[in-house]
Amino acid sequence: MKSFKLLPLLALLTVGAQAQNREVNVICSAQAAWCSMIAVTFEKSQGIKVNMTAKGSGEAIAQLAAEKANPKTDIWFGGTGDPHLQAAEQNLSLDYKSPTLPKLHDWAQKQAAQSGYKTVGIYSGPLGFGYNTELLAKKKLPVPKTWGDLLKPEYKGEIQSANPASSGTAYTMIATLVQLMGEDKAFEYLKGLHKNIGTYTRSGTGPIKAVARGETAVSISFVHDGPGEKAQGFPLDTITPADGTGAEIGSMSIMRGSRNLEAAKKFYEWALTPAAQELAAATLQFQLPSHKEAKVDPRVPDFRKIKMINYDYAKYGQTAERRRLIQRWEKEVNSLPR
Repeated sequence: MKSFKLLPLLALLTVGAQAQNREVNVICSAQAAWCSMIAVTFEKSQGIKVNMTAKGSGEAIAQLAAEKANPKTDIWFGGTGDPHLQAAEQNLSLDYKSPTLPKLHDWAQKQAAQSGYKTVGIYSGPLGFGYNTELLAKKKLPVPKTWGDLLKPEYKGEIQSANPASSGTAYTMIATLVQLMGEDKAFEYLKGLHKNIGTYTRSGTGPIKAVARGETAVSISFVHDGPGEKAQGFPLDTITPADGTGAEIGSMSIMRGSRNLEAAKKFYEWALTPAAQELAAATLQFQLPSHKEAKVDPRVPDFRKIKMINYDYAKYGQTAERRRLIQRWEKEVNSLPR
C-alpha cells in the first residue's frame, strides 16, 4: 500500500520537472529589438516561455553577483565579453561545452576556452565613433578620424560616451586605450576627453541613439550599432579610429544554480545556430555572428579594413582589473569638472 501512496507524489514531482523546463529566465544585454525577436522566435519554435529582462552588461553582472546565493536568472545573453569572463571567474556561471563549438569562429572558441567553458562568443563588433552628418555640417565640425581628434576644443560638449561603471561598451573603451597608449597616457587622454563630453549615459547604445536623433554630434560606440540607425533614415555614419581600436566579443553564459537548466541549455544551443544568429540583422543589428555558417549581412563592419589592437580579453576580463580601472576612472576622470 505504501507504494500506492507514493504515486501522487511522484506525479507531482514529474509535473514540476516538466513545468520547470517550459520556461527560461534570460537577462539580455543586446539591443531591445533583438532581445524581443529572440524571445518571440524561441518561444514559438521551442514551446518554452522566455521571461526576458533587458540590462546593460555592467548592471547585469551586478545583479547576478547580488543573487548568487539564490539565482533567479538562467541565461545571460549578449553584452560585452569582459563581464562574462568576470562572471566565470566569480563562479557565477556554469561550465558547459557545447557540441556546436567547433563550428564557431576561432575568437568565439577562444573566449569559451579562456573562461573554462563558462561563456561563449556569440558575436563581435569593433569600437569607434558615430557622428551626425547634418550636425557636423551645420556646426562646421570635421569628422573625427583618430582618438586624438576627440580632444580638439571644437568638440567641447559635442561628444557622448557611456559610463564604464554601468556599460561594457565604455569599459571596452578604457581597456582599449590602456592597451593602445599605456595606462598613464590613457588616463591623461581620458581627462582631456572628459572636457569634451556632454553626457555620460548608463547604456552603451545610448550615445549613438542620441547622435542619430541630433541630440549630440559624436559618440564613442560599437560601430555595428550605426547601420541600424541609418536604415531608419537618421543622418548617421560611423568610423573606426585610424590609430587602432578594440572590439567586443559579445557572449552568452548559463548561470550556476539555474532553476530551469534543461530549458537554459536548449536556449543556449538554439542561440548558437546560424538561423538564430541571423535574427540580429533582421532587427537591424550588424555584429559579426560567431557561427561560421551564419550569413553575414553586407552592412556588418569588415574587420579586414579596420586597424585592430591585439585586445587581451583574458587580462581585461578579470574582476580585479575591471574594478581597478573603473575606480581609477571615477577618481581621476569623472570627479573633474567639465
